[in-house]
Amino acid sequence: MKSLLGNRKLVITIFVVLIFASSALAFGPLVFSLVMGRGVKTEPVNAERTQAATTDLDGEWSVVKGSPYNFTSAGFTIDEILPADKRTTSGSTKDVTGQATIKGSTVEGATITVDMATLTTDKKVRDQNMKSKLFEVDEFPVATFTLTEPADLSAVPDDGSTATVPLTGDLTIHGETKQVTNNFQVVRDADTVVLGGDIPVNRLDYGVETPEMIAAKISEVGAVNVRVTLQK
Repeated sequence: MKSLLGNRKLVITIFVVLIFASSALAFGPLVFSLVMGRGVKTEPVNAERTQAATTDLDGEWSVVKGSPYNFTSAGFTIDEILPADKRTTSGSTKDVTGQATIKGSTVEGATITVDMATLTTDKKVRDQNMKSKLFEVDEFPVATFTLTEPADLSAVPDDGSTATVPLTGDLTIHGETKQVTNNFQVVRDADTVVLGGDIPVNRLDYGVETPEMIAAKISEVGAVNVRVTLQK
């Protein structure tokens, strides 16, 4: 009898293990795709190799690719949490467009548009989940920032060093628009202007919900990371 019970327990144990193994194969990529690796982050403005300004501020400016040390990029940073782990993960894209109008060293209007469908982290499966289940890029393909108040750039030095400039505008993500005010680092580098900053956001304010099929808990608060180079 003991032998029979022992064999039955062994069979049950093996059966349970097989169930968990099958589940891991089926859902593992979805569960772990959000928590493996730190992703690809949009870095702050790098003023170590900038040069003195060679053009004045006034004029019509457009977002360009930028230099290797200050290339244009935008994305997000969030915390992902599992019971035994917590990691900060970022995604970004270089597909950013925009324009700015500057008169009298004041930015009178500016718009930045980010192609959400080209966001990447460091894992293809996570990219798919992030775009299809989190940001739903098929329905909301772009995110935008539109300046709503003039921004004074007169304090930005012309020697290639940075200055802090507050910008106020409408941030649109996932079809939802909220007004934000945030400090940005701005530098005049030769014939370009580079600005960058991290905008704190609560994803729920923009209707970005955690998908039911993703096991990782995603923090409600995170940041939109921006660094753009503009040229006339």
